[in-house]
Amino acid sequence: MKLGRTERFLVERSKIKPIVAALIDPEDFTVTEAAATSSEAEKCGVSVVLVGGSTISDQHKLDLIVRAVKASVSCPVILFPGNVTGISHHADAILFSSLLNSTNPYFIIGAQALGAMEVRRSKLESIPMGYLVFGDSSATSFIGQTRSFPRSKPSLAVIYAMAAQYLGMRTLYLEGGSGTSDPVPPEVISQVRAYYEGVLIVGGGITDGKTAARAARAGANILVVGNLLQTKGFQSSLRQIVSGSGRSA
Repeated sequence: MKLGRTERFLVERSKIKPIVAALIDPEDFTVTEAAATSSEAEKCGVSVVLVGGSTISDQHKLDLIVRAVKASVSCPVILFPGNVTGISHHADAILFSSLLNSTNPYFIIGAQALGAMEVRRSKLESIPMGYLVFGDSSATSFIGQTRSFPRSKPSLAVIYAMAAQYLGMRTLYLEGGSGTSDPVPPEVISQVRAYYEGVLIVGGGITDGKTAARAARAGANILVVGNLLQTKGFQSSLRQIVSGSGRSA
């Protein structure tokens, strides 16, 4: 499967330097708030807006939010679904992901099979992605029923990353978990980067420039910022994160 327009944008932009993505969870924002927050985030330098979450149940609201965000930004808007309810044909693309360290086959291939025909009907650009969740205290780990990686054993994350690559997943997401204060360790990122050749996304606990700089230096191509966007005056911290993400050398 050839790279679509949005995926090419991610690959080409992140080759120049690591970029930052703003994550909008429809469960946490009104339609108006989502549009305004996305616009402010783009002004701060983010290169893409992700829309999704682990507990989305209202697809009508998802559609409204995706449309509002699309109207408020010029950058790509990409779906980041946690289940089949996370599909909207108004987006530019979808991260078609498999939660590789889930203990429930539903999140590895079941939900993907159920949602595949809707993705095709929606004519969404599909970006194949492996998804690895660290820690066991986030909504993502709870809903996705994951078996967490020991942070002292980066080699375990590496072999999953290699499996994702050999399965044709051109993008890999290392997730610390929504709202976590314990981001993915830089040593895990760097060891995965040494073996995985695709676009490497890192999210969870990235709330300041120093954390962003460490993840970028370790090899992340895209840094995802989510919970920070719900705080008043997030713009200052987000600008620091965007600045920190460029310190990859």
